[in-house]
Amino acid sequence: MSTKEPKINETRKRVLDVAARQFRANGYSGVGLRGIAKEAGLKAGSLYYHFNSKDEIVTEVLNIGIRLVHEAVEEAVAQSRAEGSSAELTLREAVKAHLSAFLEWSDYTSANIRIFGQLPESVRMVNVQARSDYEHLWDSVFERFVTDGYVLDAKSVRTARLFLLGAMNASLEWFDPQQGNIEGLADQYAQLILHGLLSEGAK
Repeated sequence: MSTKEPKINETRKRVLDVAARQFRANGYSGVGLRGIAKEAGLKAGSLYYHFNSKDEIVTEVLNIGIRLVHEAVEEAVAQSRAEGSSAELTLREAVKAHLSAFLEWSDYTSANIRIFGQLPESVRMVNVQARSDYEHLWDSVFERFVTDGYVLDAKSVRTARLFLLGAMNASLEWFDPQQGNIEGLADQYAQLILHGLLSEGAK
């Protein structure tokens, strides 16, 4: 193993961190390799030692953003199920894990949301599998409500998943984790998806 490997990995991470911030702030077309290299403290030509192109950088930024959140939610769901938790509690834990990871890694996750629709189709297609795998994880969380005999029917799983993920992802635009409470927000989202807005007396 080369003694230079740790340094190379550290530089690569710095480039990705910078790129995620820039994509989040400026969009896909507003970011160039020169700008990434400058902020990362590299010469423009040196960037090619770590990445072949801007699209390779953006692909990795997108995949990292999804992977970090996916791993957090997958771990929370597995732990909840291992403890024999109800479908409702598992959903709450999954929501909390998504929000916590999503806000912790906000440059990567926000870049993912902001620029995906701006990307060339060839770049989007590379990221589709990671997105699909994460959506399937959430489908498994909601399908538990069907198998456990809750009112939610199988046809509603996709709608519920899209609704919840969209609401949680939008929290990047308005929720300040320094001022608010992630667990409280997670409980509110779970409450809305499980029981709706109206109280029993108002229904």
